Amino acid sequence: MDSNTCVVVDYGLGNVFSVMRAIEKIGAKATLTADPGKIAKADRVILPGVGAFGRAADRLRERGLEEPILEFTRTGRPFLGICVGMQLLMEIGTEFGEHRGFGLIGGGVHRMELAEEDGSRLRIPLIGWHPIHPPEGAPRSSWKGTLLESFEAENAFYFVHSFAANLTEGSDALAVARHGENEVIAAVCRDNVTGVQFHPERSSNQGLRFLKRFIEQ
Repeated sequence: MDSNTCVVVDYGLGNVFSVMRAIEKIGAKATLTADPGKIAKADRVILPGVGAFGRAADRLRERGLEEPILEFTRTGRPFLGICVGMQLLMEIGTEFGEHRGFGLIGGGVHRMELAEEDGSRLRIPLIGWHPIHPPEGAPRSSWKGTLLESFEAENAFYFVHSFAANLTEGSDALAVARHGENEVIAAVCRDNVTGVQFHPERSSNQGLRFLKRFIEQ
């Protein structure tokens, strides 16, 4: 493998080919693999995902990929989880029962039950383009040194999800999207591990910029 290798984890779920095409569009290369050895040797790893938390967690464990992923995150090299790949960073997910996550970020993933101030329920799933912002009370400078450093608050990304992360430590929240009067976790970050609820591979030029920053960091 070359000295600037990006691996996209292939575990039979997720829009891996959309992620691969997006990486190609920015002039970079990635290896799609389920080989633990290639994951271990990579310079950076992307874990994509769509669908149910429990099914994704089970599939990774069935293929013997959980421990290689955890070992990689301990190296300090860049790791990115996308959509369900972000949710798996949490301790638990409650979609179709309770399921154990990787426990890299404190908190759980639960079905969104959101309402306006007048009590009227908001539409779920959250679908479409939504601007992201630092969490309430966090300054714009909180993005410095992260994958969002070059972005402005109000830059929009594409979301589609019914379950969202609830964090134990507010400091793990990197960005939020607003749905009505509610803040929904859009991105998390702890050290070298970043997760995004949105889909950069489906977010046009904004998403390509985001992936380019990940590849080049």
